[in-house]
Amino acid sequence: MTKSSELIVKSAANPDSGGRVLEITRESAGWDYVGFQVCRLTKGQVLERKTGNEEVCLVILSGKASVATEDQQWEEIGERMSVFERVPPYSVYVPSGNFYKVRALSDELELAVCTAPGKGTYRSRLIKPGDVGVEMRGSGSMQRLIHNILPESESADSLLVVEVFTPNGHWSSYPPHKHDQLNLPEESLLEETYYHRIEPEQGFAVQRVYTDDRSLDETLIVKDGDAVLVPRGYHPVSAPPGYDLYYLNVMAGPVRTWKFRNDPEHEWITLRG
Repeated sequence: MTKSSELIVKSAANPDSGGRVLEITRESAGWDYVGFQVCRLTKGQVLERKTGNEEVCLVILSGKASVATEDQQWEEIGERMSVFERVPPYSVYVPSGNFYKVRALSDELELAVCTAPGKGTYRSRLIKPGDVGVEMRGSGSMQRLIHNILPESESADSLLVVEVFTPNGHWSSYPPHKHDQLNLPEESLLEETYYHRIEPEQGFAVQRVYTDDRSLDETLIVKDGDAVLVPRGYHPVSAPPGYDLYYLNVMAGPVRTWKFRNDPEHEWITLRG
């Protein structure tokens, strides 16, 4: 039986020597595809790593940086100083068998490191804000803003990366849906992480993770900087009145496609109106 404590990973109060404040590995999560880190670097600090057998999407959550890989280099990328500016981020895709070097140019750089198995199929590339697909999804109190950073329509071996802004008082990842069965074309199997930020930061959000048979059924109180693991099941999110919610999703599985199944008990909501 999975417990709530096994689904939440909290950010450290202070970065380690490499700037890392949060880390989810395939080993720590007990799954096969998704890895995720958040690093907070100070001005001039450098993060340098080999990608090994993983592809990487570096998302500049806030701040400015220069980024170099084996085959490319970009100077002074990054526009927003907070995720709640609600403009698309700069990101860098790095294939497996490569490396990346990130240098912080602002007083603080918040960087998400999204990883999944790679085959070295594609070259490193910059994903500029203008390359990011922007859409409003849902209606009424289910409406939220989507930034499709690395959707299945863009080149990658495994990774899918998207960020979502949920206004206070709204629901997101709703109606409840899941993607934990390889049953194409109806449903794909994708592991998923949620990295949450909340404004004002003293607030909270609520996320439920549950399966049809309720062998997994946990309701989580999520604070600013928490990450939630979704190994299987439905995973709706609620932003309480007064507190806007941001989250960054990383997904990967055996087939790189996002096909989901709504909870049949709540399917009627999609037909309303």
